[in-house]
Amino acid sequence: MGIVDYAANHGLIGWADRVWGANAVLEAVGATGPGPSDAWVLAEGPDSPAVTKGATATAPDDLLATLAEVAVDNGCTADTASGRDRIAMRVMGLLMPKPSEVEATFRDLLAQSGPKAATDWFYRICCDAGYVRRTAIARNVCWNTQTSWGSLEITINLSKPEKDPREIAAAGKAPAGEKYPACQLCIENEGYSGRAATDPMGAHPARQNLRIIPISLGGERWGLQYSPYAYFNEHCIAMSARHRPMHVDRASLSCLFDFVDLLPHYFIGSNADLPVVGGSILSHDHFQGGAHVFPMMRAATAERFSLPDFPEVSGEVLHWPLSVLRLSSQSRDQLLDACDHVVAAWRGWSDESVGVIAHDADGTPHNTVTPIVRRVDAQGNVGGTTYEAYLALRCNVTSAEHPLGVFHPHEEWHHIKRENIGLIEVMGLAILPPRLVGELGRVEELLVAGATREEMAADPLASSHADWAAQLAEENPGLTTANVHQVVRDGVGLVFSHVLEDAGVFKWDEAGRAAQKRFVASL
Repeated sequence: MGIVDYAANHGLIGWADRVWGANAVLEAVGATGPGPSDAWVLAEGPDSPAVTKGATATAPDDLLATLAEVAVDNGCTADTASGRDRIAMRVMGLLMPKPSEVEATFRDLLAQSGPKAATDWFYRICCDAGYVRRTAIARNVCWNTQTSWGSLEITINLSKPEKDPREIAAAGKAPAGEKYPACQLCIENEGYSGRAATDPMGAHPARQNLRIIPISLGGERWGLQYSPYAYFNEHCIAMSARHRPMHVDRASLSCLFDFVDLLPHYFIGSNADLPVVGGSILSHDHFQGGAHVFPMMRAATAERFSLPDFPEVSGEVLHWPLSVLRLSSQSRDQLLDACDHVVAAWRGWSDESVGVIAHDADGTPHNTVTPIVRRVDAQGNVGGTTYEAYLALRCNVTSAEHPLGVFHPHEEWHHIKRENIGLIEVMGLAILPPRLVGELGRVEELLVAGATREEMAADPLASSHADWAAQLAEENPGLTTANVHQVVRDGVGLVFSHVLEDAGVFKWDEAGRAAQKRFVASL
C-alpha cells in the first residue's frame, strides 16, 4: 500500500480515497490481494504508525518498480523496460486528479495567487506523479565551462531511457500503421496507455499521468505541460491543439507574447522551422519555456541600433557566437511589429560574401529565425513590464564541404556534437549524447597513461576523440588523475563554443562584422 500512502501524502488523492486507491492498484497489476490491514484502513492521517514506508519519498520510482514486477509476474505487462514503465504510469494515472480537476485548481491559483503560484503547484504535481522524471533527470551529467562567450552550460543527457534491444528488434518486424496519437506532442497523449514496439503503430510512451493545462495563444487552443526529461528548471512545453508543422511568422511570434503575458515569470521560445537549423520535432507546432536564465540572456551588448519605423523599440547585437539580435520595448504591439519586420527582412536576405543564400533558384527557403521572448524589469530580472525578444538568425544552406549544413556543427566537432543546434543550445546549454560518458572516461584514462595519438586512435572507445585528445595532452603536459577530469570537461565546453560559432551566420571576423552591419542597416 506504499504507493497509495505516497499519493495521499503528496496530495494526489484525498486521505479518504486510500481504500479505493488500494483496490484500483491491485486491479492494475492483476492482483486480488492481499488487502490492507485494519489499522491501515482506519488510519486517520499520515502520522499514523500504520502508514507504510515510502509515503514521504520524494519520487515514487522504487514503489512503482516493485508494483511493475508484480504486474509482470501476473502477466499484466510485458517483461521489458517499456512494459514496466507502462504499468507504472497506469498506476500513477489512477492515483492523481483528473485533468479537469487539475485545470480547475490551476485556474483558481492563477486568479487568487498569481501565475507563479499556479505553475509552482502544477510543476510539483507533475513531479510527484512521476511524469517529470526527477530521479532520471538527476542522472544527467552537468557542468559549466568558461569561454570567451561567457560561462556555457554543458549537459550529457542520461535521463531518457535506453531502448530495450528486444523492442528494437520487434519494431523492425512490426507492420506500419496509422499512428495515434500522431506524435508525442499531441494533446491526445493525455491519459494514453502507450504501445510496445510490436504494435502496428510502433512504440509510444505511456502517458496516463500526463496532465495538460488548456491555454489560449493567438486566439487558439494550446496546451501547457512539463517536459518529462527536463533540460532546465521547470522546462515546459506549449503545444498547439492541432497537429500541424512548426512555423515562424507573425502568428507564432504573437503566441510567444501571449504566453509571457499569461506567465510572465517564464521565458518562451520556438525552434526554427526549417530542417538542419530546426529542432528534432518539426511536425508539431510547439514552443519551449521555463524558469531559467540562459547564458545567451547574460551576453554583453556588442553594439546598439535603432529601427526608424519602430521608435519605441531598442535594438542590440549580442556578443554571442550565434548571430542574435535583442529587441526590447515596453510596447508589446510595436515590438511584435518590429520582430515581424526583422523576420521578413531576414527571410529575403542574401549575402554571398559570407555564404548566406535566402532561396535556391527553385524558391526553396534557407533563412529563418529562432525566436525567444521574455519579460524583465529595469534590473533585468524576469517578470517585469519590458518585453525582450531574442532573434537568432539561422540559415540552413549546405555545401560540398559541409553537406550537413554550412551553419551546422562542422565535422571536426562531430566526435562531441553532430546533431542540430536547436532552441536550447542556441541559448548556450549543450545537450550532448550519453555515449560521451564512457568515451570521455576512456580518454581520461589514456591521457593519464600518456597514450599517443595512434594508441588512442586504436582504442574502440577513444578513437573518434584521438586528434582532440592529443591536442589536450599537448596543451596540458603532465596530466594526472587529479586534473584530467577538469581538463577534459573544459575541452568539451570549448568544443561546444566552437559548435555555436559554426552555427553563427555572421562570424566575429572583419567580413562577418561588416556583413552583419549591412543587414542591421537594412532594417
